[in-house]
Amino acid sequence: MKKLFLSMLLGCILMLRIVPALHAQQPMPDSNGYIVKVGDVAPDFEMMLTDGSRVKLSDLRGKVVMLQFTASWCGVCRKEMPFIERDIWQKHKDNDTFALYGIDRDEPLDKVKAFVEQTQVTYPMGLDPDANIFALYAERSAGITRNVLIDQTGKIVLMTRLYNEDEFASLCNKIDELLK
Repeated sequence: MKKLFLSMLLGCILMLRIVPALHAQQPMPDSNGYIVKVGDVAPDFEMMLTDGSRVKLSDLRGKVVMLQFTASWCGVCRKEMPFIERDIWQKHKDNDTFALYGIDRDEPLDKVKAFVEQTQVTYPMGLDPDANIFALYAERSAGITRNVLIDQTGKIVLMTRLYNEDEFASLCNKIDELLK
C-alpha cells in the first residue's frame, strides 16, 4: 500500500511539472485568434510568390512590412483588397523601405493566380498551401482577412482582423508614421 501511495504521489508530481510545460509551448490566442501580440518579434518564414521567386521575412529587416492573410473564398478579403491596393500599395510601392505581401491560405498556385487576376491587385502574393505561415501568427482554425504590420526592427506594431474602415484608417496612418 505504501508503494502504491508513493507511486501515485510521484505520478502527481510529474504531472504537475509536465502539464504547465506543455501549455507554455502553446500560446493562448487572443479574442481575434492571434497567438502573437504587438511588441513580439514577427515569426520568421519563407514563402514562394506567384512569380516563382522566394521571400524570407527576416531578409526584410530594415523595412516596414505589411502581411495580408487572405484567400479567394474569403468575401471580406475581396472587399478589403481594393483598399489595400489603392490606399497602401499604390501609395508606397516605390518606397524601398516598404514591403507588402498578400499570403494566400490553403490554395494552389493556379487558384491564387486566378484570384489575383480577379481582384486586380498588383502587390506580391505568396503561397501558404498548408497554412503553416498563418499558424505562426494565429490559431490554425481562426479566420481571415487579417493584417500584420511589422516595423523596421522586425517587431509587430499593429494587427487587424476583418475589414473595418476605422481600423483600416489606423493601419494606413501607422504605415505613414513608420515611413516618415
